[in-house]
Amino acid sequence: MWRPPAILVIAAWAVTALAASDSAGADAGFPAKLRLERALPTRGVGLEHLRARDRARHGRSLLGASSSPASAAAGVVDFPVEGSANPFTVGLYFTRVKLGNPAKEFYVQIDTGSDILWVTCNPCNGCPTSSGLNIQLEFFDPDKSLSSSRISCSDDRCTSALETGEALCSTSDSSSSPCSYSFQYGDGSGTNGFYVSDTIYFDTVLGNEQIVNSSATIVFGCSNSQSGDLMKSDRAVDGIFGFGQHELSVISQLSSIGVAPKVFSHCLKGSENGGGILVLGEIVEPGIVYTPLVPSQSHYNLNLESIAVNGQTLSIEPSVFATSNTQGTIIDSGTTLTYLAEQAYDPFVNAIISSLSSSVRSIPSRGNECFVTLSSVDESFPSDNSIIWCIGWQKNQGSGITILGDLVLKDKIFVYDLANQRIGWTNYDCSLSVNVSASSSGKNQYLNAGQLDVNGSSQIAFANLLWASIAIVLVYILTLCSLRQ
Repeated sequence: MWRPPAILVIAAWAVTALAASDSAGADAGFPAKLRLERALPTRGVGLEHLRARDRARHGRSLLGASSSPASAAAGVVDFPVEGSANPFTVGLYFTRVKLGNPAKEFYVQIDTGSDILWVTCNPCNGCPTSSGLNIQLEFFDPDKSLSSSRISCSDDRCTSALETGEALCSTSDSSSSPCSYSFQYGDGSGTNGFYVSDTIYFDTVLGNEQIVNSSATIVFGCSNSQSGDLMKSDRAVDGIFGFGQHELSVISQLSSIGVAPKVFSHCLKGSENGGGILVLGEIVEPGIVYTPLVPSQSHYNLNLESIAVNGQTLSIEPSVFATSNTQGTIIDSGTTLTYLAEQAYDPFVNAIISSLSSSVRSIPSRGNECFVTLSSVDESFPSDNSIIWCIGWQKNQGSGITILGDLVLKDKIFVYDLANQRIGWTNYDCSLSVNVSASSSGKNQYLNAGQLDVNGSSQIAFANLLWASIAIVLVYILTLCSLRQ
């Protein structure tokens, strides 16, 4: 019987150049580099399935940025990280949050592409009760939490959410009616629920590196209905932890009451075991270069100027990368793969194909650009005709949006400095500890924060799967950062 060949997803070696916006960036040199250096083996999972999962997440939207100034922070808030970027095992990163009184722990996906923290509640229609991620799913019951209260339509926080479209209140509802929400995603799945106010518990690292148990009252979503892919149990978690900039995001709520800085950072391990670091605070390490966020955007948008392969800038009109309601380059940890705007994708792939050696043959596979090696290139590119290599960069069909997902974010420090409206990054071994500042200026005492990864392994799987012929293709994403106010 003929068996389909194994497929390997290739993530091109990407180098992102940013104009240094401060002394830290200038010391690091120009350009900063974003590298994708691994191939991931698939066993029975098609890229079309991964793209479908990503489309489900792309339906989330950030609905505005808080313009309130950052408050003084008591310390760095440290969250554990689990999951991995490997789209064929986990394909997402998640953390744990404790909510309610008595406290219950919930597993929630880390998502920089949405604002709201929501968890499944009891009762819930269509919510999975088990997970293929080998985690115990929980249900939040506001009626059994001593500190819980439901947000009504007359609440000022609901009024603010109504203005941005993140809340629902019918004109016929009384002022005491619950403040509700309905989030619909790109694949037709969705979740409905209502907002509650309750206690969140977290670890705070103080200036003397002492870890103390902290808590605060926040507003979050209580989902009582789910549909579509959210009903599936294979990669089910208890909810989503949105890290957007809107006033109802946890980062905005905690910074507004002075218990956390208005900056958060992550370092997501790209190994098979995954894990990493997630802190409300600024990771301060050598080599981090900052670039301003595009102002007045609902997502974390960066200015993408051009793409070059092997040092040759591609003939792509600059207007393709212009930021608008339908175009732009965003960072989204809730997306597994990485997507190029449609008009940029074909020139990009054609440039890679033209630079291949004669031992590598280009073949299409189910709408993906893939390659097969006919002879051994070296030990990092196996000489096995049954192995197909596919580019991990996908075409964002019919869209002018470029999305930098987990394939790009892994094995790097990313700092989201919301107080100063900038993002910084550098390559990093995320199994190591990091220095973290409780101030977005990075001028106060640094704290050394490790990771609360249950795996605890620093072994890098696929370490030998570095590049050969295709790997030497350098994809330069040159980002021109406007320093205008």
